[in-house]
Amino acid sequence: MQTPDGMKTKSQTQAQSLPTAQPGEMGFSAPRFKILLAALQDQIDRNRLPGAVALIARHGKIALFESLGNQVPLAPAQSATPMAHDSLFRIYSMTKPVVSVAVMMMVEQGKLLLSDPVGKHLPEFSHQQVMATESATTDGTSTKTPVQHPATVQDLLRHTGGLTYEFLGNNPVQKLYTQARIRTDLRERSNAEFSSVLATLPLIAEPATVWEYSRATDVLGRLVEVFSGQTLRTYLQEHIFVPLGMLDTDFSVAPEQHHRIAEPFARDPDGAPQMRVFNVRAPAAFESGGGGLVSTAMDYARFLQFMLNRGELDGVRLLGARTVDFMTADHLGQIPVNAGGSSNLLLPGYGFGLGFAVRTSLGIASEPGSVGLYYWGGLAGTTFFVDPAEDMFGILMIQAPNQREHYRHLFRTMVYAALVD
Repeated sequence: MQTPDGMKTKSQTQAQSLPTAQPGEMGFSAPRFKILLAALQDQIDRNRLPGAVALIARHGKIALFESLGNQVPLAPAQSATPMAHDSLFRIYSMTKPVVSVAVMMMVEQGKLLLSDPVGKHLPEFSHQQVMATESATTDGTSTKTPVQHPATVQDLLRHTGGLTYEFLGNNPVQKLYTQARIRTDLRERSNAEFSSVLATLPLIAEPATVWEYSRATDVLGRLVEVFSGQTLRTYLQEHIFVPLGMLDTDFSVAPEQHHRIAEPFARDPDGAPQMRVFNVRAPAAFESGGGGLVSTAMDYARFLQFMLNRGELDGVRLLGARTVDFMTADHLGQIPVNAGGSSNLLLPGYGFGLGFAVRTSLGIASEPGSVGLYYWGGLAGTTFFVDPAEDMFGILMIQAPNQREHYRHLFRTMVYAALVD
């Protein structure tokens, strides 16, 4: 991957892995792991999934690490590229936990407080307004009112800042996002330019009143730049990726590594319109804190082990243990999930912490997991979960945008089915 001047490259420091162990030593059933892999392979054989990398770890050791299918699916007459352990995936919103860690590192350094209004550090957000979403208008000229309580840094981290995503619905605010070309022009705008445009748009709700999944973490990425005096990419490389040995994680892929990029099908296997994934073969002006990273299963495993270790990996501590506990606790309480597209993302039985969804009940949710489990995923299909009670995490790397929810539920259900101790 590309690295800033003076930073270690892959030729200087070999990519680091985690220790391995037999499934039985870690409390898993090897035959049940075979069933999990067979289920994924069946989807590949039926041409519903190009390929996958699955990684499951417990007690600090990898119990399963397998690549299946194809990294680059091609027409039947052509030769497809097999999936590999080190294939590179667009992880989209799995970027959010990483940037949330960067923000909390700055909180620990005393540079800001979670209770700080966002406008204190990003002045463009000092005079935000709220739009009545039931209005039929799209210009917002007569329906905007000043916010009663400005959004805080904590609101951005837990997605209660009143921001939204334009693709989650078609209400007046989301239409304004589309008109402002928030998504279309992302690769061309700098983080500072993006933040300035977003700040001019009205909020979908009063801050701290509803959970609405949003571009809040993109704003946090800009906040990191303001406090560090560096680009988001440079800060993450120097302060998180190199210290944790995540040497294949970046916002773009260097030309000599293009052969490792995993791709989705050109046409959706179920016949729906195929989502176009972003181009990672050239650097972009916008380094999206909410969804711009490319990574590998092993790199992200190192990040999750760091989280499971409560802020430390291989002698490198980036966060205090209590800070990690705080991040992975529910920060919503009685704050409801907003109606609309967000209601499909945070299901019953879950709250949201500072960068992660957090399980609050043993039952209710449609897949297994302990209370305190935290997880998230990416728009192109990647997903992870961390279960501190079981000292375990799992990662599934795929590029299958329209089928992502099916495979997330399938993967987690079958991982817990294989846990037998």
